[in-house]
Amino acid sequence: MKSQPNNPLHGIKLEQIVMALVKYYGWEYMGYSINIRCFTHDPSIKSSLKFLRLTPWARTKVENMYLKMLKKQNNRD
Repeated sequence: MKSQPNNPLHGIKLEQIVMALVKYYGWEYMGYSINIRCFTHDPSIKSSLKFLRLTPWARTKVENMYLKMLKKQNNRD
């Protein structure tokens, strides 16, 4: 496995991404930003992970949201 020092997603599990987004934005904002049922109707980490692992386009949107969150956090420092 190659080292990817410039890839902020390298070595981060999907569960960590979802949990960080929930902590930072909350389910309501996430559902507003990415309108998928697992964020808008009775959201949970478990249901979100199940859906995102099976749905590449949704996972990409969540990963992009995470990268934007990291950028915002880095700009605050």
